[in-house]
Amino acid sequence: MQTLILERKQSVSTAVVVVVLGLLTALGPLSIDMYLPAFPDIASNLHSEISKVTLSLSVFFAGISAGQLIYGPLLERFGRKRPLYAGLIIYILAAAACAFSTSVCLLITARLFQALGGCVGMVATRAIVRDLFPVEKNAQIFSMMMLVTSVSPLIAPTAGGYIAATFGWRYIFAVVIILALIVLAGIYYLLPESHEPDPQVSLKPGFILKSFGEVLRNRQFLFYTLAGSLCSIGIFGYIASAPSVFLNHFHMEQKQFGWIIGSISMGIVLASQLNNLALKRFKMHNIALTAAAIQVGIGLIFIIACFSGLNNMAVTIGFIAALLACLGFISPNTSSLAMAPMDKDAGDASALMGSMQMMVGAGSSALISALSEKSILTMAVVMTTGGLLVLALLLFLSGRRFLQAKG
Repeated sequence: MQTLILERKQSVSTAVVVVVLGLLTALGPLSIDMYLPAFPDIASNLHSEISKVTLSLSVFFAGISAGQLIYGPLLERFGRKRPLYAGLIIYILAAAACAFSTSVCLLITARLFQALGGCVGMVATRAIVRDLFPVEKNAQIFSMMMLVTSVSPLIAPTAGGYIAATFGWRYIFAVVIILALIVLAGIYYLLPESHEPDPQVSLKPGFILKSFGEVLRNRQFLFYTLAGSLCSIGIFGYIASAPSVFLNHFHMEQKQFGWIIGSISMGIVLASQLNNLALKRFKMHNIALTAAAIQVGIGLIFIIACFSGLNNMAVTIGFIAALLACLGFISPNTSSLAMAPMDKDAGDASALMGSMQMMVGAGSSALISALSEKSILTMAVVMTTGGLLVLALLLFLSGRRFLQAKG
């Protein structure tokens, strides 16, 4: 079995793996972005308020955070593909439940299970990249995957707005189910099994906690994972605020909202590809550090603009796109640096990384959802705060001797 795994690693097509894993990872953003323009319709149809519908987003983040801890040990015990099959089936069934929800409570519950199923892709992709490619190539692969993944925020809100306006919001989940089935087929036919199942891996809680503890004792993994988690404050704060800012404050229609969200996401797409060029000349740590400093600078100017009243729609869109572009440089590099010292524990490490990132993201999203006033200033402060925390941590890590590699 080990020989077969090795042969598959050697013969694997990088392009095929990037596309399949990119589409798998894209299910998460699709599950978020596609139904954002439909919040008013969902609230109206289910006789509720947008603030309550937003809780389905917060619960989704929380489900992703908790679910990833479950899949880490499963990916070590059963290999990478079988847990992927199980998770995607749960995701598809939960998406169907979302489509047939008759109340906000049912929608929130279904979204929780959709998250618990879909988060397997986030864990598995990082582990598979670590399995198949050398450490020094991981950041490049993550950036290439981000190109595929970032296509979803470009088209998802626009598509979701048109689907909701033309057919109704329930059909958004029907489209998501079809996409998940396509991804499932791609995994089965195109993706190699990159990790031999290990019956020696125990699924007992005590053993799992011990394995997680061993991973967390690696300081390079811990600190760079924390940096990536703090980075997520900005993007999740933006996602939670966007419907209120653009639909309520700027009074956009659903279709317009979709186009705006898609256009803003171009910042991450372009940055992730420029990151590949930057990696040829600069170290991963230095790239992430510079991007964090720029993010803080842009964020502070954004906050000043809000207090000065210079926060019209065009200015707001420009600042958000610039702030998200910084994340396109920070996220791939911190992820690669965190996973660099991991080898046999790649599955557990990926689970912990994803869980920590989503835990922070869910917290910031829930905090914003609880606010009665979700203003442009709120968004600016949250996104800037995330960048400031990342910058502080990366400055602390500069020159630390315990780091095995800084790219």
